[in-house]
Amino acid sequence: MQRFFTLLGLLLLLSPAVWAQNTAFVQGKVVGDDLTPLSPANVMLEGTSFGTSTDDAGNFRLSGVPAGAYQVSVSMVGYKPQSRAVVLEAGQTAVLTFELAATNAVLAEVEVFGVPDKQPEKLATITRLPLKPSDQIQSISVISDRLIELQGDLTISEAARNVPGVYTFATYGNQRESMSSRGYRGIPILKNGVRVNSDFRGIGVLTDMQGIESVQVLKGAAAITQGIATDLGSPGGVINLVTKTPKFEAGGAAALRVGSFGQLRPAFDVYGPLSESNKIAFRLNGAYERTNSYRVGVSLEKFYINPSLEWRPDDKTSIILEMDYLDDSRTPDPGTINLSTNDVNAIYDLPYDKFLGFSSNRVTTRNATYSLRFLRQLSSQLSLRAAYIRSDLDVEGITTGLSAGGRGLPNLETLSQRYRTIGGSSRLDNNSVLQVDLIGQEIRTGALKHTFQVGVDFRNNYLETGGSSMASGTYVDIVDVFEPIPNTLPDQGYVYIAPQRDENGNIVTPGRTEVAPISLSANTTVSSRNTSYGLMAQDVVTLTPWARAFLGLRYSTQQSTGSATETEISRGDALNPQLGVMLTPKKGLNVFASYTSSTSLRGADNVDVNGNELGDQRIDQLEAGIKSDWFNNRLRFNLTLFKINNTNMSLPVYDANWNATGYYQKGGNDERKGVEVELIGRVLPNLELVAGYAHIDAQYKEHTSYYEGSAPLNTPRHTANFWAHYTLLKGFNIGVGTYYIGKRPVNDWATTVTHQGIVPNQKPFDVKAYTVVNAQLGYMYKQFGVRVLFNNLFDKIGYNAYRTSFINQTDPRNFAAIVSYKF
Repeated sequence: MQRFFTLLGLLLLLSPAVWAQNTAFVQGKVVGDDLTPLSPANVMLEGTSFGTSTDDAGNFRLSGVPAGAYQVSVSMVGYKPQSRAVVLEAGQTAVLTFELAATNAVLAEVEVFGVPDKQPEKLATITRLPLKPSDQIQSISVISDRLIELQGDLTISEAARNVPGVYTFATYGNQRESMSSRGYRGIPILKNGVRVNSDFRGIGVLTDMQGIESVQVLKGAAAITQGIATDLGSPGGVINLVTKTPKFEAGGAAALRVGSFGQLRPAFDVYGPLSESNKIAFRLNGAYERTNSYRVGVSLEKFYINPSLEWRPDDKTSIILEMDYLDDSRTPDPGTINLSTNDVNAIYDLPYDKFLGFSSNRVTTRNATYSLRFLRQLSSQLSLRAAYIRSDLDVEGITTGLSAGGRGLPNLETLSQRYRTIGGSSRLDNNSVLQVDLIGQEIRTGALKHTFQVGVDFRNNYLETGGSSMASGTYVDIVDVFEPIPNTLPDQGYVYIAPQRDENGNIVTPGRTEVAPISLSANTTVSSRNTSYGLMAQDVVTLTPWARAFLGLRYSTQQSTGSATETEISRGDALNPQLGVMLTPKKGLNVFASYTSSTSLRGADNVDVNGNELGDQRIDQLEAGIKSDWFNNRLRFNLTLFKINNTNMSLPVYDANWNATGYYQKGGNDERKGVEVELIGRVLPNLELVAGYAHIDAQYKEHTSYYEGSAPLNTPRHTANFWAHYTLLKGFNIGVGTYYIGKRPVNDWATTVTHQGIVPNQKPFDVKAYTVVNAQLGYMYKQFGVRVLFNNLFDKIGYNAYRTSFINQTDPRNFAAIVSYKF
């Protein structure tokens, strides 16, 4: 036995020497053209997983490299990369020195709008053309993962506030995020090009920002690339959430965030090649978050994972597989109430130790998105692109409802009281899209040059919604916001029995309230299936070195069936053009103007007085502006003017007493016009700015149901955003940001409509404007980083509201600290 341990010890002592004799070392230094040490510069052995970064002195060392011939590549942001061949012999050390020349090229990995002079990842999914945003005749804003990371954004709303004219429409009790633009309610939110929630009113979605590569906002009519207005061709635009994709270089990061209200959030991101041939690469993102709220009884727990794989069988082909999964469980927060009638703003600042819901209320959202993308370079000028994306959304919840009367209940004694009810809801929403495009670039026909796209797409949606509620006249209890509020759901509630009257209207039996078990109606489900097809072509014709013409045409069809009308198929189609011109008087300055139409099939089957169907509606958009970049494309300035008119609408007809006749007429003119200004990029080498302003003039005009000149609900006339990030010496950095949203009507101002809190002829109150100021402090030491976030620094409280159903406040002052490590 003693000999065994002696032999084992000798083997352990000798094995490092034997191993070292079969491997080699690479070490050296990386300096700039002024001989200043460069750190952190990336050093890689091409075609292998061996890589490292230089230290503060510019030195690097690679150990345990098998003997052989290699290509050593060195790169650093702001410098021209270098590559050098080296032959390594076993047991030896190769010493190399690299001198990198500075370049004025844009810092490819650090710009807040993404990679300069390159089309952002997956932007072609929504524009279908192989052009960067500055060369498109649509208003397009891109927010990169760098900006999301620096600001510590965790929600769609926090990231999208960097885009002028994009604002939160509603959160529906903090259950989801619905975004609006240009006065249109809840524009579609896509993930990698597929709609997550099929409701055309955009009732909102949830996501986790850990896996988001960029947030792409295409404002204005998206009909030419996405379809009809009641589908993805929203005249307000679309928001595309782009997930992170694999990288063919090894690296990653890990972070831990802790913050106010018990927040705990670990997250990670790892990527790299899976083969020495560099043909396969992977990426894996993930996060877990647990946090409470400023409001007692409200909490959140969610899990997110985002794996992806890319295969490049040759230098002309790319195949990418992705999966994105979110499991989110949270307490729905009914928010607060308005202590007056709907024409007076008397929103009550409900104390944080009061919660109007029940502790057993919960909403669970599960969303899985899958995508397969294929790109094949057919020639130097032609390529084939195809993508299949699917999203499965499953939402279940039990929530609290607040009522001041109605539902067969008498009016309460004071405006501080509310009846409480509970209800259940479910949503199964499956969406898929298949796109195939043939792309041509720089193809000449005589003196003209063309960049074109010809493509088809197919979309399918299956929706199943369910709900259960308390019967009319029943309720759980009555609460007063000025008194203690119980949050435990009782076993018994109440039923109100209305008074009995004789034929003369005299009360025979007075109304009374009785105790009754709390019960919900049987869950009822309604389903529908929608399919749509699109055939489209776009051509960008270069007329001269300074003038281009844009021509586009799309034909869309849509058909739907529902469980209530299984034997009937509703079908419609639309033809939408796009025309535009772009002038480039100097490099980096583009002036454009465009016309786009969108078609709405909503109400197309409404009939006139003679019983004839009125058909679809048309939305026309005129847009013009300037797109420019400065300082070698480090800074972008965009100015956009727009005017959108929804005409040819199907409007209800009323008699002299404002009673609905049951038939409709064509007419109306709902108008949105305004201006958007955007400045984003790097003003100085160590100073980044994001600033924007939008003026929105949205009006109901020539409308039979709404007051002339009134604005749609939740539409502000002004929004503004500003953010600055300054990098100091020795790794310190500081950021300051502010966001402003102007006052906006809590509801529509209607002449006849009575649904969802609208009182005919009563002008709704305005939700007050508010401004939020945030600040960040950061420090980087080699691969380690620390960032402290101060959100809503001055504790300014604002509200977002959905009619009178939900009035939710913004988060009060809160703090967070993030510790990260990049490798």
